[in-house]
Amino acid sequence: MTRHAYPASAMVGDYVRTAAGLLPTAAILATVPVGMVAATVLGGFAILFAVFGIRTALRHGTQIEATETGLHASGLLQVSISWSELDRIKLAYYSTRRDGHGGWMQLELRSGSSILRVDSRIEGFDQVVRRAVIAASARGVELNEATAANLEAMGVKVPESGERP
Repeated sequence: MTRHAYPASAMVGDYVRTAAGLLPTAAILATVPVGMVAATVLGGFAILFAVFGIRTALRHGTQIEATETGLHASGLLQVSISWSELDRIKLAYYSTRRDGHGGWMQLELRSGSSILRVDSRIEGFDQVVRRAVIAASARGVELNEATAANLEAMGVKVPESGERP
């Protein structure tokens, strides 16, 4: 069994972005008399930044346990993915620059109605991806072109049936 968590150093940027958006917006709403339209727009931004902050805190508080039987996310929101019931794997790359550099990856796993998303800031992301690829291969789960290309970019070989990477 391995345990994976989001380190505080990886989450600082998201917390700073939350504060940079929420604090000024809330301060304006609390201190400056604004009209209904401006209050609605500023209130919408405040809600957007608050939701982002809550999602960041939930992600930061989540731990992933990988076992021979599956993945289990513990924290406020708990999700379990059984390797024997894995029916979808998707590995997406999100670039922050036009030249394609400076982005992150997100692994999405589905097992029935359960969905688990893990981004590349988690410790041991490559281990989780490799284990998921083994399970997907064993189950004969089809990989879309983007997922296959992203696995190749990570250096993860998709095994033939019965073969381990």
